[in-house]
Amino acid sequence: MRLQIRLLILLITLILTVGCDQLTKEMARDQLAPGETVVLMDGAIRLHYSENQGAFLSAGAGLGETARFAIFTVGVAVILIALSFYLLTARHLSVWPAVSMALVVGGGLGNLVDRVMREGAVVDFLNVGIGPVRTGIFNMADVFIVAGVSFLLLWSLLARDEQPANDTPDQLPENQPDEP
Repeated sequence: MRLQIRLLILLITLILTVGCDQLTKEMARDQLAPGETVVLMDGAIRLHYSENQGAFLSAGAGLGETARFAIFTVGVAVILIALSFYLLTARHLSVWPAVSMALVVGGGLGNLVDRVMREGAVVDFLNVGIGPVRTGIFNMADVFIVAGVSFLLLWSLLARDEQPANDTPDQLPENQPDEP
């Protein structure tokens, strides 16, 4: 795939994912009072404003401020830059893995914007489930990251199934003798 296509995929995905993430977080800040829970669809969706100092399910929230900054701001920024560089330079990528990686970068960037603008905290507000089986509180950036990783895993499984087997005798290189 050409560089221009990869760049276009990355830019469009970043605009859409970061835009959607930041817009929904702004709406959560404006519409949800701290401690208030809004129940939708008979409780399948709950909106609850929360600021998360950690990562997924508040992992690392108890770390010191310097460690959280190093891991969740600097470390994530380095990973996002590396993933973007790979996406833009890997000529062998097809469209679906490129979109998948761009979703991960977009979601990561959405949360990184929060960390920089909100003193290390990420705004979370979504909780889904049925009865007592519920997710943790998350945001749209998390949805994009999970979707991107899921699509990439699915693509890699499907691509692996399409690979021809290399162990049949008619596919041996010509310079290797057949075994007796």
